[in-house]
Amino acid sequence: MNSKQVHKYVQRFLEATECSILEKSPAHFTVKLSPAADRELTNRPFYWSFVDRTGSEPETMTYLFVTDKEKYEENLTSPAPAPAQAANAVDAALNRSFGFVNNNLANAVRTPREDLYFGSRKLEQLFGAAKTSGSYVNLFQEPERRSSTPFQSTPYTAWLGVNMRVEFACDRKREEIHSYGVSLATGLVVENFYDRLKNLKLTPRLPSNIHLTRNGLSYAKALGVIETSLERKLKNYDYAWAEDAAARLEEELDRIRHYYDPMIKHAEDDTKAAIEEQFNQRQTEIRWQYEPRVTASAINCGIFHLEGIE
Repeated sequence: MNSKQVHKYVQRFLEATECSILEKSPAHFTVKLSPAADRELTNRPFYWSFVDRTGSEPETMTYLFVTDKEKYEENLTSPAPAPAQAANAVDAALNRSFGFVNNNLANAVRTPREDLYFGSRKLEQLFGAAKTSGSYVNLFQEPERRSSTPFQSTPYTAWLGVNMRVEFACDRKREEIHSYGVSLATGLVVENFYDRLKNLKLTPRLPSNIHLTRNGLSYAKALGVIETSLERKLKNYDYAWAEDAAARLEEELDRIRHYYDPMIKHAEDDTKAAIEEQFNQRQTEIRWQYEPRVTASAINCGIFHLEGIE
């Protein structure tokens, strides 16, 4: 992950968490955190506990996030070139340039600075916050074209989108990701829903001149539609691998049975119980390792308001 990718990711995080970007360049952001971002990134549980108890207006922190240290410090110490038309213009430009540098230096003293690069502690915090908060999203499609009049309104349909992880496990493991979308207006279910979303511009803010269609399905009903669709799909899979795994399981159980049966048969009374317990434990471990199983779990989900009625 290079500095440009880090910069782009940080900007998306700041916008998604509704932070106020006070100043930015290709190498840095000076930002006043939103309450949500401050809770995630500043490690001030006692302060936020006080705010929650008293209902006080929170005062969030301001940070300098540097995404390209070399470029930022080069710009910080190198004033912009002055125009050469006149001496007074040169003086004015230099004063502005050095004033800008001095202001930046003063701000750096007052404002905590964090250098963000792949592997840095603060960037890992951003990743963690995005993972926690991003397990569920509520996004709107940005209209491809604006309404010609303020009285024209475009209908939007709410979709429940869920990414499901399916794990096929025995002594070997394989995973698949299935992306489903269900129209909450009509109940239409769509596979590969993520492929549809990645070609759209999505925003957490409600666009102007749109109206949301009425939902006909509850979230629980829509999730049931997804589960039924996925189950129907999985029933058509080839499960020869499970039969092979079951055969390997029986082979392993026979092997340890041949090992422990003589030991248990000839064991003294004071050691027999311990050997039997060990034998049962080994059987449990082998069943867990070899027994074929299919599990499905939701990775993340969201409500996506998309243009049109489907």
